[in-house]
Amino acid sequence: MDKLLYIAMSGAKQTMLAQNTHSNNLANVDTNGFKADLAQARSMPVFGEHFPSRVYSMTERPGVNYAEGNHISTGRELDVTVLAQGWLTVQDDTGGEAFTRAGNLRVDEVGFVRTQSGQIVMGNAGPLILPEFEKLEIGVDGVVSVRGLGQGPEGLVEVDQLKLVNPPLDQIEKGLDGLFRRTDGVIEPPDLNVRVMTGMLEGSNVNAVHSMIGIVNLQRQFELQVKLMDKAETMDQATSQLLKMS
Repeated sequence: MDKLLYIAMSGAKQTMLAQNTHSNNLANVDTNGFKADLAQARSMPVFGEHFPSRVYSMTERPGVNYAEGNHISTGRELDVTVLAQGWLTVQDDTGGEAFTRAGNLRVDEVGFVRTQSGQIVMGNAGPLILPEFEKLEIGVDGVVSVRGLGQGPEGLVEVDQLKLVNPPLDQIEKGLDGLFRRTDGVIEPPDLNVRVMTGMLEGSNVNAVHSMIGIVNLQRQFELQVKLMDKAETMDQATSQLLKMS
C-alpha cells in the first residue's frame, strides 16, 4: 500500500510543478520575445541506504522552444526584431552578459539604451549610449546612427552597433529572469551574419491553445492522483480491519 501511496503522492506534487510551467507560459503569451518552456515527467528510482525498490515521478524542464514568434509591426524606430536566428546582448542585474529576443527598446534620461525590463543594451563597444537626437536609424546589421538636434540630413553619424550574437543553442540556458546565458560563462563574440529589422517586434512563441489543453490535462491527472491516495487509505483501513479480526 505504501508503494501506491508514495507514487500517487509524488506524482501529484510533480503535476503541480508541471502546472506552474504551463501557467507561466500562458501568462507570457503577450510578452515580446518570450520563449516557451518545455516540461516532461519521468520515473526515477529512489536511492539511499536501502534497496532501490521505490520509484517516484519527476517533472523536469528538458529545454526551451526556440521557434521564432510572429512579427508585429509597430513603426517605432526603437523597436527591433532579430530575423531568424540570433540574439540581442544585454547586461543583466549582476553586470554579466545575457541574451534576449525582446527588442522593445527605450532610452533613459542619461542616454542608456535599455530593454523595457530595464536591462542595458550592449553595443560592440560596450553599453549602448546615445546623445540627444532628433532622428535615429538602426540598419539591418545593427549599426545605430543618430542625427543631432537641429541638424540636417548630413548630420547623421554612426554611434555604435548593436551587439548581435548567435551562440549554439545547446550552449545556452534560460534563467529565472527570462534571459539566456552561455552555460560556460564565455563572452560571446558578435556575429556579423545576424540581421535585424526596425519598426517590428517579435511576439511570444507560446501557443495559448496548447497551454490551456496542457493545464486541463494536468488538472485531471492531479485529481486522479488524489483519488489514488484516497483509495490507498481505504485499502489500508480495510487491511487493518482484517488483521484485527484474525
